[in-house]
Amino acid sequence: MPLTGRAALLAALGSLPIGLLEPSWTGLLAVNGPLAIACACDYALAAPVRRLGLTRSGDTSARLGESADVTLTVTNPSGRLLRARLRDAWPPSSWESGTEIEASRHRLTVPAGERRRATTRLRPTRRGDRQADRVTVRSYGPLGLFARQGSHNVPWTVRVLPPFTSRKHLPSKLARLRELDGRTSVLTRGEGTEFDSLREYVPGDDTRSIDWRATARQSTVAVRTWRPERDRHILLVLDTGRTSAGRVGDVPRLDASMDAALLLAALASRAGDRVDLLAYDRRVRALVQGRAAADVLPSLVNAMATLEPELIETDARSLAATTLRTAPRRSLIVLLTSLDTAPIEEGLLPVLPQLTQRHTVLVASVADPHIAKMAASRGNTEAVYEAAAAAQAQTERQRTAEQLRRHGVTIVDATPNDLAPALADAYLALKAAGRL
Repeated sequence: MPLTGRAALLAALGSLPIGLLEPSWTGLLAVNGPLAIACACDYALAAPVRRLGLTRSGDTSARLGESADVTLTVTNPSGRLLRARLRDAWPPSSWESGTEIEASRHRLTVPAGERRRATTRLRPTRRGDRQADRVTVRSYGPLGLFARQGSHNVPWTVRVLPPFTSRKHLPSKLARLRELDGRTSVLTRGEGTEFDSLREYVPGDDTRSIDWRATARQSTVAVRTWRPERDRHILLVLDTGRTSAGRVGDVPRLDASMDAALLLAALASRAGDRVDLLAYDRRVRALVQGRAAADVLPSLVNAMATLEPELIETDARSLAATTLRTAPRRSLIVLLTSLDTAPIEEGLLPVLPQLTQRHTVLVASVADPHIAKMAASRGNTEAVYEAAAAAQAQTERQRTAEQLRRHGVTIVDATPNDLAPALADAYLALKAAGRL
């Protein structure tokens, strides 16, 4: 026999938490019994939240500046229709400022025994791993007067990779590489150790490349051309100490160094050279070794994704020892670090002979374009003082670079936008000169 009146109200209220009945419900019963019954029934008819099944699928990685779609599948095993508002929580850096609320909130209607999907589009603003937080579901009754709410932990990780903005320079550098390899009509006069062919002398050719025996057998002067050697070893060393944390423009120096390293790695692997990576300050932060040419770039990008500058002084002596262990045979050591006077003179210079004795060493550093702008400023007393300070900083930097050159080190010192192509050009110049 169906319940009516007060009995129906008490039955509907039986499913409510006791806390909801005091004092608000007692007052509502006294004032408006039908409204109270409607509210109680609305709550009772809302689909339960804790029995919901939630799973994730979608992207597990994305480059910085690009979007990643993560799909949340909600399964409703109950016998009631689920009318829900859902919040898919992620760390704040998973979205651009001001877009989190719109991107993380969803409305779902899931019939009994069925499932529906909601897609959250992330657009991370920092590198590294972004891990999903709780999923909060609010289930409403048919009248929308009351709701059940609960949270679920649904793990998922999206790895945000370096953006590799210098990729745009790769086609022009590969064209230059093909010239060095003799795959086009232009042949360079490099002094590599792999003989390629003979051609007629033209004004401007290095006289050391003249083949006198071949010249004696013909009526024109013949010169040798060389093909740069392949299968050379290149070790990229990222200094992740405190100097890499300094920001130039909108990004840390470490990010600009990583972008330059990626372009060089892509170019060198196409040239047939082997590329390894070592990230170090006082201990190894990342190490990539022995990858095939096709796997080099993905491996480096993945290893760099979670690197962050450490606010400690780099142990140069330990870095040199680790570098020598990682590159036991003759290699090109590309050290991406700062050209600040104190770290170089006190840290790198004393251990530099250990590296240059066995390897070819190239030091690449990120220059601050604001220093050059300050050096050119005039107009008032403050600007003149800024110009004097900038000129002093530039002089110290040039003196530090000259100290390294006296030890046979190749120096690349460029602004963040120019560092990657400048480093690639330095690599190609070493190839052309036969120093690899």
